[in-house]
Amino acid sequence: MPKTAEDGPAEAGESRAVATSLEDQLIREGDIAGDYLERLLDVLDYDGDIDLDVEAGRAVVSIDGGEDLSKLVGDRGNVLEALQELTRLAVQQSSGNRSRLMLDIAGWRQGRRDELTELGRRTANDVLESGESVRLRPMTPFERKVVHDAVAGIKGVSSESEGEEPRRQVVVFRSG
Repeated sequence: MPKTAEDGPAEAGESRAVATSLEDQLIREGDIAGDYLERLLDVLDYDGDIDLDVEAGRAVVSIDGGEDLSKLVGDRGNVLEALQELTRLAVQQSSGNRSRLMLDIAGWRQGRRDELTELGRRTANDVLESGESVRLRPMTPFERKVVHDAVAGIKGVSSESEGEEPRRQVVVFRSG
Protein backbone atom coordinates (compact mmCIF):
# COMPACT_ATOMS: atom_id res chain seq x y z
CA MET A 1 0.00 0.00 0.00
CA PRO A 2 1.56 3.37 -1.00
CA LYS A 3 2.40 5.85 1.69
CA THR A 4 0.58 9.12 1.78
CA ALA A 5 1.64 12.49 3.11
CA GLU A 6 -0.43 11.68 6.16
CA ASP A 7 1.77 8.65 6.98
CA GLY A 8 4.90 10.73 7.76
CA PRO A 9 3.70 12.64 10.81
CA ALA A 10 2.06 9.56 12.31
CA GLU A 11 5.27 7.56 11.96
CA ALA A 12 7.30 10.38 13.47
CA GLY A 13 4.82 10.57 16.33
CA GLU A 14 5.06 6.82 16.86
CA SER A 15 8.85 7.05 16.89
CA ARG A 16 8.73 9.80 19.51
CA ALA A 17 6.24 7.75 21.54
CA VAL A 18 8.56 4.73 21.50
CA ALA A 19 11.54 6.90 22.48
CA THR A 20 9.52 8.56 25.23
CA SER A 21 8.23 5.24 26.55
CA LEU A 22 11.79 3.82 26.57
CA GLU A 23 13.05 6.85 28.47
CA ASP A 24 10.05 6.58 30.83
CA GLN A 25 10.90 2.90 31.39
CA LEU A 26 14.54 3.77 32.15
CA ILE A 27 13.47 6.53 34.54
CA ARG A 28 11.16 4.03 36.27
CA GLU A 29 14.08 1.56 36.53
CA GLY A 30 16.20 4.28 38.10
CA ASP A 31 13.44 5.11 40.58
CA ILE A 32 13.04 1.44 41.58
CA ALA A 33 16.81 1.08 41.92
CA GLY A 34 17.05 4.30 43.93
CA ASP A 35 14.38 3.10 46.36
CA TYR A 36 16.08 -0.29 46.72
CA LEU A 37 19.50 1.27 47.33
CA GLU A 38 18.08 3.81 49.77
CA ARG A 39 16.61 0.99 51.86
CA LEU A 40 19.94 -0.84 51.69
CA LEU A 41 21.87 2.22 52.87
CA ASP A 42 19.40 2.62 55.74
CA VAL A 43 19.86 -1.02 56.80
CA LEU A 44 23.65 -0.63 56.68
CA ASP A 45 23.43 2.75 58.43
CA TYR A 46 25.46 4.40 55.64
CA ASP A 47 25.03 7.95 54.43
CA GLY A 48 24.90 8.69 50.73
CA ASP A 49 23.16 10.80 48.14
CA ILE A 50 21.51 8.87 45.33
CA ASP A 51 21.48 10.43 41.87
CA LEU A 52 19.41 9.01 39.00
CA ASP A 53 20.10 9.61 35.33
CA VAL A 54 19.63 8.10 31.88
CA GLU A 55 22.72 7.78 29.68
CA ALA A 56 23.34 5.85 26.46
CA GLY A 57 20.06 3.93 26.69
CA ARG A 58 20.44 2.76 30.27
CA ALA A 59 19.50 3.91 33.72
CA VAL A 60 22.49 5.14 35.73
CA VAL A 61 22.37 5.32 39.51
CA SER A 62 25.16 6.96 41.50
CA ILE A 63 25.72 6.99 45.23
CA ASP A 64 28.01 9.74 46.54
CA GLY A 65 28.71 11.69 49.68
CA GLY A 66 29.15 9.09 52.37
CA GLU A 67 32.33 8.38 54.32
CA ASP A 68 32.12 4.57 54.31
CA LEU A 69 31.09 4.19 50.67
CA SER A 70 34.47 2.72 49.69
CA LYS A 71 33.39 -0.43 51.57
CA LEU A 72 30.51 -0.72 49.08
CA VAL A 73 33.00 -0.63 46.19
CA GLY A 74 35.28 -3.33 47.57
CA ASP A 75 38.56 -4.60 46.18
CA ARG A 76 38.73 -3.81 42.44
CA GLY A 77 34.98 -3.08 42.46
CA ASN A 78 33.88 -6.61 43.36
CA VAL A 79 31.31 -5.45 45.96
CA LEU A 80 30.05 -2.77 43.54
CA GLU A 81 29.55 -5.42 40.82
CA ALA A 82 27.59 -7.60 43.26
CA LEU A 83 25.43 -4.66 44.39
CA GLN A 84 24.78 -3.72 40.77
CA GLU A 85 23.59 -7.26 40.04
CA LEU A 86 21.36 -7.31 43.12
CA THR A 87 19.93 -3.93 42.14
CA ARG A 88 19.26 -5.16 38.60
CA LEU A 89 17.45 -8.18 40.04
CA ALA A 90 15.34 -5.93 42.29
CA VAL A 91 14.42 -3.81 39.26
CA GLN A 92 13.57 -6.91 37.22
CA GLN A 93 11.43 -8.33 40.00
CA SER A 94 9.50 -5.08 40.35
CA SER A 95 9.18 -4.12 36.67
CA GLY A 96 9.21 -7.49 34.95
CA ASN A 97 11.91 -6.23 32.57
CA ARG A 98 15.58 -7.22 32.40
CA SER A 99 17.62 -4.18 33.39
CA ARG A 100 20.98 -2.97 32.05
CA LEU A 101 21.20 -0.45 34.89
CA MET A 102 24.67 0.87 35.72
CA LEU A 103 25.58 1.55 39.35
CA ASP A 104 28.45 3.80 40.41
CA ILE A 105 29.52 4.37 44.00
CA ALA A 106 31.74 7.25 45.13
CA GLY A 107 32.79 7.89 41.51
CA TRP A 108 34.72 4.61 41.40
CA ARG A 109 33.39 3.52 38.01
CA GLN A 110 34.20 6.86 36.37
CA GLY A 111 37.72 6.78 37.79
CA ARG A 112 38.14 3.20 36.64
CA ARG A 113 36.81 4.13 33.19
CA ASP A 114 39.50 6.83 32.90
CA GLU A 115 42.26 4.39 33.97
CA LEU A 116 41.09 1.70 31.55
CA THR A 117 40.76 4.14 28.65
CA GLU A 118 44.38 5.14 29.20
CA LEU A 119 45.42 1.46 29.47
CA GLY A 120 43.63 0.66 26.19
CA ARG A 121 45.23 3.56 24.33
CA ARG A 122 48.70 2.88 25.73
CA THR A 123 48.44 -0.85 24.92
CA ALA A 124 47.21 -0.11 21.38
CA ASN A 125 50.15 2.22 20.80
CA ASP A 126 52.58 -0.41 22.17
CA VAL A 127 51.11 -2.99 19.77
CA LEU A 128 51.46 -0.56 16.83
CA GLU A 129 55.08 0.08 17.78
CA SER A 130 56.15 -3.51 18.46
CA GLY A 131 53.82 -5.44 16.15
CA GLU A 132 53.31 -7.96 18.98
CA SER A 133 49.85 -8.79 20.33
CA VAL A 134 49.22 -8.05 24.00
CA ARG A 135 46.96 -10.05 26.32
CA LEU A 136 45.67 -8.02 29.29
CA ARG A 137 44.81 -9.46 32.69
CA PRO A 138 41.29 -10.85 33.22
CA MET A 139 38.62 -8.15 33.49
CA THR A 140 34.93 -7.73 34.21
CA PRO A 141 32.55 -7.12 31.27
CA PHE A 142 32.45 -3.39 32.18
CA GLU A 143 36.25 -3.16 32.14
CA ARG A 144 36.59 -5.07 28.86
CA LYS A 145 34.05 -2.82 27.13
CA VAL A 146 35.94 0.31 28.17
CA VAL A 147 39.22 -1.12 26.85
CA HIS A 148 37.60 -2.24 23.57
CA ASP A 149 36.14 1.25 23.09
CA ALA A 150 39.55 2.87 23.69
CA VAL A 151 41.31 0.52 21.27
CA ALA A 152 38.62 1.06 18.62
CA GLY A 153 39.61 4.73 18.51
CA ILE A 154 43.12 3.94 17.23
CA LYS A 155 43.73 2.99 13.59
CA GLY A 156 45.73 -0.11 12.81
CA VAL A 157 44.80 -2.10 15.91
CA SER A 158 41.85 -4.18 17.05
CA SER A 159 40.85 -6.04 20.17
CA GLU A 160 38.79 -9.05 21.10
CA SER A 161 37.88 -10.90 24.27
CA GLU A 162 39.08 -14.45 24.80
CA GLY A 163 38.54 -17.05 27.49
CA GLU A 164 35.74 -17.89 29.86
CA GLU A 165 34.40 -15.87 32.80
CA PRO A 166 35.82 -14.98 35.25
CA ARG A 167 39.19 -15.26 33.44
CA ARG A 168 38.05 -13.53 30.23
CA GLN A 169 40.77 -11.24 28.84
CA VAL A 170 41.18 -8.55 26.18
CA VAL A 171 43.73 -9.25 23.46
CA VAL A 172 45.00 -6.26 21.46
CA PHE A 173 46.55 -6.95 18.04
CA ARG A 174 47.50 -5.28 14.77
CA SER A 175 44.75 -5.18 12.17
CA GLY A 176 44.74 -4.69 8.44
